[in-house]
Amino acid sequence: MGDRSRTENAVMADRSGPAPGIQDPKRLPMTVKGVKSDALDFPGEAHRLSGLEGSMTILSLTVAAAVLVAGAQTPAGELAGRWEGRISAGGQSLRIVLNVDAVGGATLDSPDQGVNGLPVSGLSVTGGVVRFSIPAAGGAFEGALADGGRTLNGVLTQGGASLPLVFSRVLELTPSAPPPSLAPEPVAAARPQTPQAPFPYRSEDVVIPTPTPGVQLAGTLTLPEGAGPFPAVLLITGSGQQDRDETVFGHKPFLVLADALSRRGVAVLRVDDRGVGGSTGPAATATSADFAIDAGASFAFLEARPEIAPDRVGLIGHSEGGTIAPLVAQADPRVAFIVMIAGPAVSGGDLLVEQSRAIQQASGVAPAVVDGNVAIQSRIMRAVAADADRPEAAIAAVDAILAEAGQPPAQRQAVAAQLLAPWTRWFIAHDPQPALSALRIPVLAIYGGKDTQVPAAQNAAALRATLASAEIVVLPNLNHLMQPATTGLVAEYGAIATTFDASALTAIVNWVAER
Repeated sequence: MGDRSRTENAVMADRSGPAPGIQDPKRLPMTVKGVKSDALDFPGEAHRLSGLEGSMTILSLTVAAAVLVAGAQTPAGELAGRWEGRISAGGQSLRIVLNVDAVGGATLDSPDQGVNGLPVSGLSVTGGVVRFSIPAAGGAFEGALADGGRTLNGVLTQGGASLPLVFSRVLELTPSAPPPSLAPEPVAAARPQTPQAPFPYRSEDVVIPTPTPGVQLAGTLTLPEGAGPFPAVLLITGSGQQDRDETVFGHKPFLVLADALSRRGVAVLRVDDRGVGGSTGPAATATSADFAIDAGASFAFLEARPEIAPDRVGLIGHSEGGTIAPLVAQADPRVAFIVMIAGPAVSGGDLLVEQSRAIQQASGVAPAVVDGNVAIQSRIMRAVAADADRPEAAIAAVDAILAEAGQPPAQRQAVAAQLLAPWTRWFIAHDPQPALSALRIPVLAIYGGKDTQVPAAQNAAALRATLASAEIVVLPNLNHLMQPATTGLVAEYGAIATTFDASALTAIVNWVAER
């Protein structure tokens, strides 16, 4: 099961009394928390590009609350060339192209949407951090240069959306070189772990009602062969609008996990997030508390199925799903166990500060610059948490911090737009520790030692101090997606053939099968 930083016996919950179900988010015993990636609009286009986890769950809990950098400004012409990146949108991978000429003029393309030549404004490079805005789309980008100037690890924001985006420099330009033509669509990367039929279990498409008007969820239930009753788990996705397989860069980690569990005799329900795939309902105005209501409805649906053993139904949450799972269990005592995969155990603000530090360090940013960035990021997080219920006050406080740090108006406006999203403020202010400390059921927490999105050192230690009964496993060479990694940066996710490392997959499947 890999290296364990701590293993202790867990205590089973008292299941006496009625199951209350998930309450209205305003009544949940918790503070406010943060940012759900929603969608990106390009002018004249009907498409809305859903955000990632994360990540990139990208799975990510990434908030584009400005990486702030001190240092000398480099001429934008140093970026001259063609930069290509991808956004994961509802299971699709959509290209985003940044074209920079030799004097720093730039345009942005979304070739898969037929959008080309959007003017880029304010392109700058300061202390290794690149910033620009896209006025026609009301968006902005901010990211750190890495790999000797060949990669940009950052976030594209528009309105309330926060989309992790990694650009790779595919061509450098000289002053006399003409702009390059669009590169052909690359061949899809191999994903050898994606399960292929025939399967030794049954699969059923299901529709799940929820107590929220306009929200109906669609999912897939896999059932082992036989009559049952079977133990079961509900899979809960990370941040951003995810499909039931939690598809990212062609990887389908929830499909791989569901397949492995069902082969071991465990029924699995995986569900499209609201507004994705077959599920309906708005996501832009929702917070993680709302997604906890959705997950609670899915849990109740699964627990009521005749093939399922009602006292052996648990939750597996990845990234933000690791925050949601304890909220569901807090509201419904029928939850038998929880698995947290890269689940936060500190407030969203504290997480984002450490995430910023980890990403910059892995990107090779100078230590003094990292320290300066983290100090300002900490101030931003405290300001948002203090006024999480008052967006105008939070925006004013953050704008003052950014102005003091010398940030241009376009960047400050991009941050302000993101802070208008309820998910952002909820996430930053929410402290998961009250819900975690209240758990009286078995908990397994899996962390990757190279995770730059939910750093293991910070969150494993916090969980150990909060919930002594939890079994905590830190797998040193894995990233946020539980892939074997070199740096842990999002830029690697799509290049890694492994979807779900065997050490993490085996640890989870064996633990669940024993419940």
